[in-house]
Amino acid sequence: MHADLSRLTFRPAKHYSGVLAQQGRVQLDADANEQAAITQHQARTLAADLIGQHGGPHGATGFRIDYCPGENKLDNLAVHGGRYYVDGILCDADRLPAGTPAGAPAGQEPTTTPHDAPAGAAGPDGSDGGTGGEQHPCTDGSVWTYWDQPDAYRDPEKPADRLPAQFPYLVYLKVWERTVTAAEDPELREVALGAALPDTAARIKTVWQVLSLTGTDLGAPANPTADQVRTAFRTWSDAQRATAATVAFRTERPERSDDEPCLTRPDHRYRGPENQLYRVEIHTGGTAETATFKWSRENGSVVFPVAALDGTWVELATLGHDDKLDLGAGDRVELADSAYTSRGEPADLLRVDEVDLPGRRVRLNAEPGPGTGRLPGLHPFLRRWDHRAPGGRGTAKHHRNGALKVVEGTWIDLEDGIQLWFEPGGRYRPGTTGPYPPAPPPARWSGPWRRTAGHCSSPRRASTSTTPRWRGSWAASAR
Repeated sequence: MHADLSRLTFRPAKHYSGVLAQQGRVQLDADANEQAAITQHQARTLAADLIGQHGGPHGATGFRIDYCPGENKLDNLAVHGGRYYVDGILCDADRLPAGTPAGAPAGQEPTTTPHDAPAGAAGPDGSDGGTGGEQHPCTDGSVWTYWDQPDAYRDPEKPADRLPAQFPYLVYLKVWERTVTAAEDPELREVALGAALPDTAARIKTVWQVLSLTGTDLGAPANPTADQVRTAFRTWSDAQRATAATVAFRTERPERSDDEPCLTRPDHRYRGPENQLYRVEIHTGGTAETATFKWSRENGSVVFPVAALDGTWVELATLGHDDKLDLGAGDRVELADSAYTSRGEPADLLRVDEVDLPGRRVRLNAEPGPGTGRLPGLHPFLRRWDHRAPGGRGTAKHHRNGALKVVEGTWIDLEDGIQLWFEPGGRYRPGTTGPYPPAPPPARWSGPWRRTAGHCSSPRRASTSTTPRWRGSWAASAR
């Protein structure tokens, strides 16, 4: 999660049931966030124990899928409203009708007919799932469709986003969480504080996406039965959620430091001037030959809302509040927006070549790629990353896309004695992260990548989960 945090302290294996504040002590964001995480973990564990891996309430089960053949247009799916739970995570598919006042509660009553029918009840002839001649489900403004679902941002111009042309194929529900700040949702900012002051708390958003999977990708046999589809999907889902790479962090240690464990030697690191939460994030995936990463000493939380784009010049709505949180020549930035973040696609890492402080503008070394940052409704912003051209004893190697190359089996110097190590044989996914809060010696952290930005699961109970919602053609072997 890209937020200005001191550290992340929630560990399910410690079995803490609450955070107890003590008088006269400093109150930290980590304590409040851990209490929220403990409560959430308990609630979701209870829901998963009672409901199972996935399920919904009787009479209001959401995510019933109707197939809408495109004829002369692209095929579509209707995603009916209601509630559904995936690994205890609540997903709400209700859609407020046009003209509903802002802030009106959703889901007080089912927006469609009862949803106890099997998911994906499309007939083998491509019918709309038993609407009985009534309004076509994909033109009903009270339900979401595959193309306008709120957080998937499917693009009809991209062939990879279109529904498969060959039948049968599987439709599944992908669930995960991401952080939203005032840069993406201006309503989070307290207007009484003014634009000159920092924003306050961030939010965690549950994101659901209805996506498709071909039979070849699923690994199902020809003409599969429903049980074979479920088995193949579980195998595929488990592979997506399995740990594929391991990373370790440490602070540089002088030679023979173990011989004098009670002394802090002058050349012992970490020696940074402030508390930091370092974030190392995979930029492009694959094996070590192709994978790259980026890092931030502020957990990737330094962002600048974009007001306008003009070639390589980017006009910003606000600048940083001090030199530490500002932009300078040589900084690496990426242009992102809500669609880019939800899709989990890596953007080009560009370099700031010039800063125009009076005009609140920066000039980049290249024009941002098409498709990102051009629509104000998607709230574009620049995110600063803190890797520059390596100097001194830095061993990180730059890649042509502006990120750093993944080098396995050796300690890589970042800065101020912080070192990073990739376990050999890893396979890396874009967006996977490893947060590290450095401390005075000794300090070391290791573990699997924390998966965010739409990449399967996190160390706790499945912050990214998938559950099958399949077309009836799987069972009928139609088409």
